[in-house]
Amino acid sequence: MSNLSRRDFFKVTGATLATSSIAMLGMTPAPAVAASRQYKLSRATETRSTCPYCSVACGILVYSMGDGAKNARPSVMHIEGDHDHPVNRGTLCPKGAGLVDFVHSPNRLQYPEYRAPGSDTWERISWEQAFTRISRLMKDDRDANLVQQTADGKTVNRWVTTGMLAASASSNEVGYITHKVVRPMGMLAFDNQARV
Repeated sequence: MSNLSRRDFFKVTGATLATSSIAMLGMTPAPAVAASRQYKLSRATETRSTCPYCSVACGILVYSMGDGAKNARPSVMHIEGDHDHPVNRGTLCPKGAGLVDFVHSPNRLQYPEYRAPGSDTWERISWEQAFTRISRLMKDDRDANLVQQTADGKTVNRWVTTGMLAASASSNEVGYITHKVVRPMGMLAFDNQARV
């Protein structure tokens, strides 16, 4: 620094003053802040579920945000594989990995609909109407087609005109319970889609 001339001293001082003035006016690039971001799922509600697509029945974790307040509806924001599930151990196929799009799809059917015979339009009905109609049709079919005895007089109580196919996302336990509901009605045709 001993050979710094007076002219060089003013150049350095002027440059420093100009740089600090520009910085004061906010014309410098934004500083990089070395801070950790908050984990996006830390405030989310985690719900264990099963993928609805195929018969593998992979376990999934559904994360939703929304505290249930009057004006805040919970919304699914993230879906991933369940690492503790014995079937998939956290892995998902491409369809399962895209489940969040399935949940938010505007084409997703959320209510029961009915199309009358000969009609070309579907009309929305309530869940109560749907369950009542299904149970009425099942009861009428069973009453009309129940085989109580064979030709040689053995009591069999068979209902062979209707069958039941349990959902692919059903666990063994749900399949067992469905079996216990269906068999006492005499229904013979019963299977689980996970086995089909």
